[in-house]
Amino acid sequence: MSDLRDLYQEVILDHTKRPRNFRKLAGANRSAKGHNPLCGDRVTVYLNVEGGVVQDISFEGSGCAISTASASMMTESLRGKTQAEAEALFERFHGLVTGKPDESPETPELGKLEAFSGVREYPVRIKCATLAWHTLRAALENKETPVSTE
Repeated sequence: MSDLRDLYQEVILDHTKRPRNFRKLAGANRSAKGHNPLCGDRVTVYLNVEGGVVQDISFEGSGCAISTASASMMTESLRGKTQAEAEALFERFHGLVTGKPDESPETPELGKLEAFSGVREYPVRIKCATLAWHTLRAALENKETPVSTE
């Protein structure tokens, strides 16, 4: 189990040091801002959604290692997914980090996102891991009000 935990830590550190899709998305047709007042994490998620499919996704912001890695891995996981698939992945990820898994047959596999399974052991870090995801949900719903973890 310790080897798996080490691998998960390596994946998270890699995405923290070299976040994927960290940029303002030119041509985004949806976006949302999120803030975690507890630790100061801030994120903006940009989407280009066409025909109900996430054609492109990116993020900008500043935050802790967990927040940055989660946003980076989220963007890699969602490109090409339908809005329904993105919502299902949100639910599955949220269940993973909160310890309330959604095991319905329609729920997508998490893949590398499983690296965040240890977050549930640190309740204060759950908000860091889910900030980008809640912000994604706001962007998908075209909400203009900034997302807050409080």
